[in-house]
Amino acid sequence: MDQKVIDLYDAYTHGGISRRLFLDRLATLAGSTAAASVLLGALQNDYAQAQTVSEDDPRLSAGMVAVPGVNDLQGYLAKPRSGGRSPAVLVIHENRGLNPHIKDVTRRLAAEGFLALGLDYLSPIGGTPADEDKAREMIGQLKHPDVVASGRAAIAFLRSHSEGNGKAGAVGFCWGGGAVNDLAVAEPNLAAGVAYYGRQPDAADVPKIKAPLMLHYAGLDERINAGIPAFEEALKKAGKTYELYVYEGANHAFNNDTNAARYDKAAAEQAWGRTVAFLRKYVA
Repeated sequence: MDQKVIDLYDAYTHGGISRRLFLDRLATLAGSTAAASVLLGALQNDYAQAQTVSEDDPRLSAGMVAVPGVNDLQGYLAKPRSGGRSPAVLVIHENRGLNPHIKDVTRRLAAEGFLALGLDYLSPIGGTPADEDKAREMIGQLKHPDVVASGRAAIAFLRSHSEGNGKAGAVGFCWGGGAVNDLAVAEPNLAAGVAYYGRQPDAADVPKIKAPLMLHYAGLDERINAGIPAFEEALKKAGKTYELYVYEGANHAFNNDTNAARYDKAAAEQAWGRTVAFLRKYVA
C-alpha cells in the first residue's frame, strides 16, 4: 500500500485530522470514492484474525476482573492453568481500548507463562465500545493523572495477586506504549517496561524512572521517532537501563496482526521474542 495512504490513516487515527477530511483525502489518493472504500477496508483492523491463542485454550484461564483502587476499573486477566506463582505483566492497549486483539496479546503472554492483565482504561467511563471511532473519542477524554492512577492500581493488583510472584512489568502499544513510559516515571515498583512505538516522556522526568525499559520503534514512524533522540540522551545521562530497537521499513503498529496494511511479520516476531525474553529476565 502507498506509504502516503498509511501516513494519512495514522494522522487520522491519532487525532491529526477529522474523519471527513481523512475520507476526502483518501478518495483523492485512491482516485475515487469507491477505491477509497476498498482501501479503508484494508486499513482497518479485522478482529476475526485476533485468535492467535483461542479464548478456550485449555492451557489458560481468562476472564474479566475488577481492579481495586480506581472506581469501576476492570481488566481481562489471563493466566496459566498449571498453577504456581507466575511473573505478572500489565498489557496496555492502543487508542482503541481493550479490543479482541489486545485480549489476544494478553492470552499470548499467559501462554508464555505470565499472569497477564489487559487493562481497560476506558472501564471507569463506560468501557471499551465496539465502535473504534467512539473508543478513540473516549481515549481523548481521559486525563493524564487518571491514566497513571489506573496503571498504578493495576501494578498493585498484580504484585499482590495470590498467583503472582510479587513482581509486575508492563507492555504497551501505541497509546499504550506512551502509557508504559509514563507509568515508568510514576511507579517505582514497576519491574520492567516495554513500549512499542510509544510517545516519550519529558526528558526532565527520565531521572524518576527505576525500571529497565525496552523500546521498540518503527523505522517509518516519523511522528513518534522524532522524540527518540531527546529520550535516549536523557536515559543515557541518567544512567538508566534500557534497550532500544528501530525496525527499518516497518510502520507504526507493526505488531498488530489484525491490520493487514501495517502489520510486519518479521519485525513483530523479532520484537515479540525480545519482549518475552526481557520480561522473563526482569520480572521472573
